[in-house]
Amino acid sequence: MSTLRRSGGEAHRDPTAGSISIRPFAVADTEAVVALWSESGLVKPWNDPYLDIERKLAVQPELFLVAEAGGTVVGTAMVGYEGHRGWVNYLAVDPSLRGGGLGRRLMAEAERLLVERGCPKLNLQVRTTNTEVLAFYERLGYVADDAVSLGKRLIEDGPRR
Repeated sequence: MSTLRRSGGEAHRDPTAGSISIRPFAVADTEAVVALWSESGLVKPWNDPYLDIERKLAVQPELFLVAEAGGTVVGTAMVGYEGHRGWVNYLAVDPSLRGGGLGRRLMAEAERLLVERGCPKLNLQVRTTNTEVLAFYERLGYVADDAVSLGKRLIEDGPRR
């Protein structure tokens, strides 16, 4: 039986041996989620993932999704809706499970939850260099908008020391 590896080198049971469920994030998931984000290349020096989790738990925590298999966190999606547009951040799938449909399932659940709230459109931001992820979203029907993404840092973050 193959195993997944997590930060710290501990082995986990092969999650493909059982079903994968999608549920809301629980605080006990924090370390496994941050490890998955790190392994997936989503943690950047200017974003403290722990602060991002704390902030999400203060706003629509029920829209912070975790995919779990055999007690192991294998996917995430941080969904939000402010009344005009929906957003998805931190979509991550364990590298050993990519290409098996879990990312598609997470996005379908995000879309379902947003439609349930009356959200007319979902926006995403993907780095232009991330061609694999851009191709994934294109396969799901997402297209590039004729828009420029702008940002302004209001609170300087960084990794915890």
